[in-house]
Amino acid sequence: MGEMLRPKIVILDSFAVDQGEPETTWRELRDLGELMVHAQTDGEEIAVRCRDEVAAVITNKVRIGAAHLDALPALRYIGVSATGTDVVDLVAARAAGIAVTNVPGYATDSVAELVFALILNFSHDVAGHNAAVKAGLWAASSDFCFFRRPLTELAGKTLVVVGAGAIGGAVARIGEAFGMRVLRAAVPGAPVRAEAPRVPLFEALPLADVVSLHCPLTEATRGLADAAFLRAMKPGAIFINTGRGGLVDEEALVGALASGHLGGVGIDVLSAEPPPPNHPLADPRAPWAGRVVITPHIGWGTVEARSRLVSEVARNLQAFLKGEARNRVV
Repeated sequence: MGEMLRPKIVILDSFAVDQGEPETTWRELRDLGELMVHAQTDGEEIAVRCRDEVAAVITNKVRIGAAHLDALPALRYIGVSATGTDVVDLVAARAAGIAVTNVPGYATDSVAELVFALILNFSHDVAGHNAAVKAGLWAASSDFCFFRRPLTELAGKTLVVVGAGAIGGAVARIGEAFGMRVLRAAVPGAPVRAEAPRVPLFEALPLADVVSLHCPLTEATRGLADAAFLRAMKPGAIFINTGRGGLVDEEALVGALASGHLGGVGIDVLSAEPPPPNHPLADPRAPWAGRVVITPHIGWGTVEARSRLVSEVARNLQAFLKGEARNRVV
C-alpha cells in the first residue's frame, strides 16, 4: 500500500455537488492525495483525464464501463458520489480487482421532504395562490378569500409507498405524521421479508390517493409505472417520482394525464437529464400542464445533504487506503 499513501485522485463531474466551489468543497479529499477536479467530463475524456497513474476516480453521473477500465491499468478505486451505482460496470470492476464504493442514506431526509413539498403543492396549491394574489386576483375578489381550485387535507388519505429503503421509510413516517394511511407496496424483484410484509402492488394502487416511487432502478423495475400501473390507480390520484426517471414509462404517463385520469404528477427525475426542450411533460402549453410539477433533480441537493455526501466520499476513500472496507459494493 506504500504507493497508495498519496494517490492521484480524479473527480470526473464535481459541479452538481460543489456548484462551482471545488476549492472549498473537496478539502477532505485533498488531504488524502493529489486531487484533480473536473466540473464535467464526457465519456471520451475519461481515459485522458484518468491516465498517468491515477489510482482513484470519483464519479457522480459519468458512466465508467469495461472499456474504460481496460484503458486504466493503474486504477484501483472508484468512488460513486451518489447512492445508485448503475453508472459503473460492476462486473468489469470486480474482474479487474477495482474497489467500488457508494454513499447510501446521505439524502434521505432531503428527498422525503421534497416528496411532501410536491404532495402539498397539489393539496394546498401554495405557489398557485401566491401567483394569483400577486397578479391582483385577491384584490379584485368580492369576498375576503378566494380559491383557485378545491383544496384537500392529507389526513385520512391513503399513501402508497413503492420501495422499502431508507427514503421510502422516511416518506412513510412523514405520511403517518400527517395522519395518512400508509401502505407499503411490494416491488417487483425485491425479496419477500416476513418481518416487513408488503401489499401486492396491484392491490395497493387502486386504494391510493397518492403513490410515491422509492425503489431502485433495476431490470425488474425499469418502466414499472407503465400504462397498466397508471390505469390501476384511482381516478384523481397523485403520482410522485423522486427515484429514477427510468422507473416510469413517460409516454404512458403523458397518456394518463391527457385522459384526465391522474389528478396530479410531481416528479424530480426524468429519463433524460437534462430533458430535451420539447419534452411533453414540461410543455407549459399542454392541457395538463397545471397538473404537473417538475423539479430539476434537486431532491438530493440540500446544503446539508451535499455536505454529508462530500464527507462520506472522503471517508470511503480513506478507509480503502487503510485497507478497510467501507460502503463497498465491489
